[in-house]
Amino acid sequence: GSLVVNYPFDDAAQGIAIYSKSPDDAVFQQLALSYSKENAKMYQGSPCKDMYPTEYFPHGITNGAQWYNVPGGMQDWNYLNTNCFEVTIELGCVKYPKAEELPKYWEQNRRSLLQFMKQV
Repeated sequence: GSLVVNYPFDDAAQGIAIYSKSPDDAVFQQLALSYSKENAKMYQGSPCKDMYPTEYFPHGITNGAQWYNVPGGMQDWNYLNTNCFEVTIELGCVKYPKAEELPKYWEQNRRSLLQFMKQV
């Protein structure tokens, strides 16, 4: 897990971790930032220092392929084949949080979700 909003493309032609710009890159960045700006921990860019000390996401967002290359990912497929503007929102450093921690996740992301919906 991590705490970041990842946007297309997730796959780079070279098959390596490198920025892979989509034709709608500016729109995807706006969508990603609309979410991350409302989550202070995400927006700081280094939310999982204990687990990933070198990981840094400026303003809490990243181009998927720049983070790590994922050939055949769903958000790229949806974008290219259905014109669906999809982002992947990683909600926390722990992939499987305990049930009693879920209200905390809601509070950390409630404003982000509302801001994200306003982008429509």
